[in-house]
Amino acid sequence: MMCKKCKKTIPDDAVLCCYCGKKVFIKKKPRKFHQRPNGTGYATRRGKSWTAFYTIGWKIGENGKPLPITKSKSGFKTKTEALNYIPVLKKQLEDMPVIKHVPTVRHYWKMLEKGEFAKLSKDRAMAYQIAWRKMHDIANRPINTIMINDLRSVVYDNTSTYYPARDMKTVLNKIFFMAAAEGWVNKDLPAFIILPPLNEKERTPFTKEEQKMLWVAYENGCLDAAFALIMIHTGMMPGELQQITASMIDFENHIISGAGLKNDIRRETPIVIPDCLVPVLMDVCERIGAKPHEPIIGVKKHAFYDHYYHGLEVAGTRKLEPYSCRHTMATALAIDENIAPQTVMKVMRWKSTKMLDRYAHPTLLDAHDAVNQVKYFHSVR
Repeated sequence: MMCKKCKKTIPDDAVLCCYCGKKVFIKKKPRKFHQRPNGTGYATRRGKSWTAFYTIGWKIGENGKPLPITKSKSGFKTKTEALNYIPVLKKQLEDMPVIKHVPTVRHYWKMLEKGEFAKLSKDRAMAYQIAWRKMHDIANRPINTIMINDLRSVVYDNTSTYYPARDMKTVLNKIFFMAAAEGWVNKDLPAFIILPPLNEKERTPFTKEEQKMLWVAYENGCLDAAFALIMIHTGMMPGELQQITASMIDFENHIISGAGLKNDIRRETPIVIPDCLVPVLMDVCERIGAKPHEPIIGVKKHAFYDHYYHGLEVAGTRKLEPYSCRHTMATALAIDENIAPQTVMKVMRWKSTKMLDRYAHPTLLDAHDAVNQVKYFHSVR
């Protein structure tokens, strides 16, 4: 090798340069450590004895770094004895029965929230949220401990009518379907929930005479009568009328946009304004004096119904609920043979023409009028 000071060649094993006396520093070879392969365990010394370790998993420590989860055995006199015992630890773990953590009902509800909820409408998601809040008695129980009586009890104790019970059953169906896919339960258990009978009260539409009485009351100065007229002639719901602002009304094209409720079809489809109603809406906007982005009816929700029923009282009609106005339009459209069902669906903003069976209420007299309008061909003798 070469001396760093005098640059002369000296023996490789020299400690001092034989020419200038410079001390030579010899680089020591790094010490080799024996490293055991992964999965074979390790041994450490504790005092006078050795301990064998076998890693069975990992966890995240408080500092965010991974920490091994180990099974150990101590008391060995030598490191060799400790290492030789590691296969025994491994065999003990392999022979132990696997104990799975049973997920709770809440676990699958969280999965439902993060998954399917993204595809639901805002109203449907809210209905499921309400249904879930009624399941607090079983929410934190392991899913495989829930029996038929548990499901029935949680539904029957928290609901008494059809639609809330149906929402709870639907949520439980979805939860048990996911749990069954992972092998925890029978997916058909919620099917044993018997729903209350659907006693949906049939709403009564306003008669033609009552509609004339409302018009007379409005023309005589009763602005409250206009509430019923607007809902009757547009087929809108009470909640839609309560939120309509002047900026939503396009008087030129006779439509109202952005006032729909409940589903995407109603929200996206404009409400059609008949010619007879245009001056009424203009009059309401002028007399109420609401700003462009304020409700045109000029009253809050709790006061709306007082004004509505006052208009009926002045007109002298029956005290029918506001939703009867929408049914009045549906009935009038349904019994007119010149209006196609698809057109009725467009006016009422329904998803399908099947809704005619629920909203339209033609009478026996209407049926007689319809059959008498059909032309018949018969032979003349």
